[in-house]
Amino acid sequence: MNDTTEAAIERESMEFDVVIVGAGPAGLAAAIRLKQRDPEINVVVLEKGGEVGAHILSGAVVDPSGIDQLLPDWRSEADHPFKTPVTEDQFLVLGPAGGMRLPNFLMPPLMNNHGNYIVSLGNVCRWLAGKAEELGVEIYPGFAAADLIYDDAGAVIGVVTGDMGVERDGTRGPSFQPGMELLGKYVLVGEGVRGSLAKKLIAKYALAKDSEPQKYGIGLKELWEVKPENHRSGLVQHSFGWPLDYKTGGGSFLYHLEDNLVAVGFVVHLNYKNPHLSPFDEFQRFKTHPKIADVFEGAKRVSYGARAISEGGFQSVPKLVFPGGALIGCSAGFVNVPRIKGSHNAVLSGMLAAEHVADAIKAGRSHDAVEGYDQAWRTSPVGDDLSRVRNVKPFWSRFGMAGIALGGIDMWLTTLFRGWSPFGTQKHGVADQEALEPASKHKKIDYPKPDGVLTFDRLSSVYLSNTNHEEDQPVHLQVKDMDLQKKSEWGVFAGPSARYCPAAVYEWHTEGGGEPTYVINAQNCVHCKTCDIKDPNQNINWVPPQGGEGPVYQNM
Repeated sequence: MNDTTEAAIERESMEFDVVIVGAGPAGLAAAIRLKQRDPEINVVVLEKGGEVGAHILSGAVVDPSGIDQLLPDWRSEADHPFKTPVTEDQFLVLGPAGGMRLPNFLMPPLMNNHGNYIVSLGNVCRWLAGKAEELGVEIYPGFAAADLIYDDAGAVIGVVTGDMGVERDGTRGPSFQPGMELLGKYVLVGEGVRGSLAKKLIAKYALAKDSEPQKYGIGLKELWEVKPENHRSGLVQHSFGWPLDYKTGGGSFLYHLEDNLVAVGFVVHLNYKNPHLSPFDEFQRFKTHPKIADVFEGAKRVSYGARAISEGGFQSVPKLVFPGGALIGCSAGFVNVPRIKGSHNAVLSGMLAAEHVADAIKAGRSHDAVEGYDQAWRTSPVGDDLSRVRNVKPFWSRFGMAGIALGGIDMWLTTLFRGWSPFGTQKHGVADQEALEPASKHKKIDYPKPDGVLTFDRLSSVYLSNTNHEEDQPVHLQVKDMDLQKKSEWGVFAGPSARYCPAAVYEWHTEGGGEPTYVINAQNCVHCKTCDIKDPNQNINWVPPQGGEGPVYQNM
């Protein structure tokens, strides 16, 4: 019998007090805090990557305020991953041939990186996982949470891990193994940006009905080993402007880590209008700027990756609780956009949720909505951090480069007046996919061919991400209506998926003058979720592939 429907599969089950989806900063902080509050609470953490940290990608300059609260004595340890303190901040505005450095005294105080650390966030998560396991937390890497389990009253009571060994046509292969049911009194969802379970929960319980649309960016990152004379340990450099036009939001970062390593990244806000724009190619072009290229002279590129970023901030955070659980970290959207930081808020949100869940379990409760967590976050350090920058993204989206200056003024005001602003709280407007305009309204962009030294193509980049998927499995990038994709995504928007995807997953083949054919190279997917966000018809649904597959990021 080849039927793989839920009704036909007998699953083993395991029971826990708390099931946590995602071994990122939020999930691991929640697990640690639960055990700190009560060592008897039984906690399991599911991680879809083959190891903790394998799917973690961030800049990253980390504000240690979250770690300070979670593990106050971490600085006394020899093996912590915070090796490179920030020593210098630079802010650049770039034009096509030159640039200007903004004086640091003009920047709002919250933009100061003094006391922060340049890190590999993947390595931070590996370190946190060790701390969690020392406290008795069970961590299951290589197990993607594929679906939710509800009781008769509609409350979440657990998750189902993905089936293994399913053939491409959906039938059971010779190595088929059914996923397991992991049941808990509460389920905390910390899958990161645009997680598949969080998306279901937000829709099922209408968690976003009173919030602004969530906004997103795509962040692309490379790790380079540079010549010692080009390395300045602790330097943090941010820029905006070229190669993006004044209407398109985004910017760059260069972070000088230890061991002659430099992380270079580029962020494009996904509310861009021109379907011909390619974030990947804008990133490659950025590296050729005369203010940037010299850093990479004689250097070696060692890693590459991409990830969506939640950018809606304070006004886009949905209701965080539902019957049986809560959203934490980037699943809730706690990134501070102008600071390009979210891990401190992820840790703090995981801790806050854990404290309310621990109290609920102590009181004998289960499977209810832990309303206290949802009520507490806005007056917590997380809410304070986000409220002070709440208008930066709306101003940037509405007024382009002029909006950056307005956002800077607003950040000064909210800092000086403890969150108050004469601008109130601005709205974001439409969702990112609605911002895309028909191709007929825009000119094609002629991107230079990669030179293989400083600039590269997608496939050679994906190779450096160590991405792997078993090809004989169901495609995890689900096109709901292929006719709509051909009629609209191709016919109206000229196939933007081939350009917004940073991993050469999507291709439109038009050879021979016949009907265009849509090709999905799912094995290349780096799990950035951009297609799930930016498809103009919301016609692509990203779901987890078989557990453990995808990128294997090292030092990212």
